[in-house]
Amino acid sequence: MNFQKIPPVESGETFLDLAFSKARVQGKQKNLKGNWLQIIRKKEGLKLDIIKDNLVARLEKITMTFPNTKILPSFYLTLMDLTLDYSQFKKSLGAVGWAVKKVRFFHKSYVSRVVTEKDRQKVKELTKQFYGRISSVIKQINSNLEYLEICRKIMRSYPDVKEMFSVCLYGFPNVGKTTLLNKLTGTNAEVAAYAFTTKSINSGSFKIGDNEVQVLDVPGTLARKDKMNNIELQAELVLAELADLVVFVFDLSEQSGFSISNQKQLLQKVNQQLGKDNVLVYFSKLDLTTSEVANEFKLKHKHYSLEELKEKISAEYILPVKNESKSVDDDHDDYED
Repeated sequence: MNFQKIPPVESGETFLDLAFSKARVQGKQKNLKGNWLQIIRKKEGLKLDIIKDNLVARLEKITMTFPNTKILPSFYLTLMDLTLDYSQFKKSLGAVGWAVKKVRFFHKSYVSRVVTEKDRQKVKELTKQFYGRISSVIKQINSNLEYLEICRKIMRSYPDVKEMFSVCLYGFPNVGKTTLLNKLTGTNAEVAAYAFTTKSINSGSFKIGDNEVQVLDVPGTLARKDKMNNIELQAELVLAELADLVVFVFDLSEQSGFSISNQKQLLQKVNQQLGKDNVLVYFSKLDLTTSEVANEFKLKHKHYSLEELKEKISAEYILPVKNESKSVDDDHDDYED
């Protein structure tokens, strides 16, 4: 799902200003026919209709453009739980739905009274009462609208995850995961020389023939058992639910602030969790690494350059699956009734 398309959520004050302003403009129509009482009724009734239609349309747009959590994949539900107050999010959407019902209720109630009222002054009074009731409803949900805008901004950072072969870039903070993402996919994700630059999941993709490979750059982890913050837990979520393959980014220069020994321990943990066949090692920041250290590790540890990563993924993960699928199709073709 593309969360970038969720439109901004305006404040309650803005909602009311826009609705009342439109009603004032339309209420100045001079082409209404009838006697003075009929014209007043029509004008005031028209204002009520415009305010109701404007508010209902704007409020319903909010409930329609935010994702339906009943059909969201479990990955996104967990991500929402990690990045925002899920119960408050659901409560806020419920409040917007409540406001829609109240606006419609008050509109129906006051319009029926306006169109039958015979006293000019009372018609005006009923209109003002309607304005007050509607304003009260919208003001009651203003904090909910504000929280939904916060949620929208957070959701904009969610990756547009697709159902395809997915590679997770994993490692400590500032080891070069985002730089590798940009090199692999041609994206332009933010890179900075401090830890936890990546605070959400970046995504990109590259093609192998006709096949597209999804690459997910996850926030760095400090591998603190039972003490991970919500940023780190996003990385574990991708490992658990999305990753078909992990590229462990290893900073031999230690410029990231993490020792080779600590990185080895994290690599061992990932190997145990996913199996060595599902973890490839990429050495980053080689230009900052002494030749002695680099050469020693290249002899002792299997690793892959940028091009070798693509070749490995193509030869051992993408093409075998494609050929297997083709073989199954061929078997079906040979079937005779």
